[in-house]
Amino acid sequence: MEKVIINVGRQVGCGGREIAQLLAKEFDARLLDKELLDLAAKESGFSAKLFKQHDEHRGFLNHLFHFRGTVTSGNFYEDKLSPEALFKFQSDAIRKAASEGSCVFIGRSADYVLRDMKNVVNVFIHADMEDRIACVSEVKLCDKETARKLIERKEEERAAYYNYYTGKKWGDSRSYDLCVNSSLLGIEGTARLISGFVRDVISKK
Repeated sequence: MEKVIINVGRQVGCGGREIAQLLAKEFDARLLDKELLDLAAKESGFSAKLFKQHDEHRGFLNHLFHFRGTVTSGNFYEDKLSPEALFKFQSDAIRKAASEGSCVFIGRSADYVLRDMKNVVNVFIHADMEDRIACVSEVKLCDKETARKLIERKEEERAAYYNYYTGKKWGDSRSYDLCVNSSLLGIEGTARLISGFVRDVISKK
């Protein structure tokens, strides 16, 4: 099969990363989630820590970061770095990776960044709140109420980040080619459904 790019948007606790991993294996594609931050750091010359500190967060958009001294791995110095500059570096890394071969991107507005690229399929994975709370509660070793608050806070940040940079609405079906509830089919079943959809879409393009 020719090169394919799958962009996965996901709710917290829906199994999005696990599904993306299965898709990457199915299509012999490179999986890029937080790995994108290291790529962006490498391409820009800035510290990976800088990108990781502000990953998919909207709050940092209200001000400029102020850095003194060396902030890169090389000899580049900068006193002010805007959030938009960080987004641009990350977008450049996304486009570079996509140009090199099949990829499955998780979040980070990759669907918007790659909107003009061929053979791109954008999916959004959601799940029932009870299932998501149970998942987060198990992973974070916390009670259900704490898990719910973690979900709400993280998704507020994720949505604000996506909406700000894309001009679209995070989680809105109109922003994606396919939206699927992983509570209905489970991790493996959802991955099979998406892979079948991707194959059909690519074959008709």
